[in-house]
Amino acid sequence: MKHARTYSLLALWSLLLTGCQRTDYHWGWYEVSPFTDQGSTNLAFLASGLEMTVKLSLVSITASIILGLLVALPGISRTPGWRRLNRVYVEVFRAIPVLVMILWVYYGLPVVLNVSLGPFAAGIVALAVCDSAFEAEIFRAGIQSVDRGQVEAADALGFRYTDKMRYVILPQAIRRVLPALGNQFVYMLKMSSLVSVIGLEDLTRKANELTVTVYRPLEIYTILVAEYLSLILIASWMVRRLERKMGPGVRVH
Repeated sequence: MKHARTYSLLALWSLLLTGCQRTDYHWGWYEVSPFTDQGSTNLAFLASGLEMTVKLSLVSITASIILGLLVALPGISRTPGWRRLNRVYVEVFRAIPVLVMILWVYYGLPVVLNVSLGPFAAGIVALAVCDSAFEAEIFRAGIQSVDRGQVEAADALGFRYTDKMRYVILPQAIRRVLPALGNQFVYMLKMSSLVSVIGLEDLTRKANELTVTVYRPLEIYTILVAEYLSLILIASWMVRRLERKMGPGVRVH
């Protein structure tokens, strides 16, 4: 798998170079080269958005997981009204494009609720709400996959609903849906780039600002692709390690 990724990156790089050689494009890698003063300054400027991107993604995925779990519980309720409420929430927010939600929260929420949010807070609200619909379905499927005998055993022991969910159902469900949760975190990292449209100083915003200054979009956005690719690979590696640690043969505390 590791060699396949390396070969894929080399093939992509070769295709990029070969394609540009067929045009009259003059490369300007000196603008992003670590071996020149200007390039080092530009690279530092591009990297300055890394902290904001990671912070936004972590806070948003945490909020969406919590919200998604709360939304998932009515979906497994025996009361039809709660199940309908869950379905309406999931269908509505799963259908709204993330970019549209970001714009609406940032520009529309102050008008509707008279609450003004900065780009960071608006990004968290929009990303968390949109992603929570997917998280709710993930949790619902995970909870319903727990063996019925486990639930009946907890009922026989006199567990309250909250204790049953905390000690019996959720630990097993989370282990089963962990790969899906990991995929959602990767998705969140990518979708966080959309928040740049409302002025958040993340990786994408920094790249856009530098492109306007030096007008080297190909070189700058190639670095941006490399930045996101590195983030995604690191996140995927961490998720796989967590999956192995919480595998079926490992006791969950």
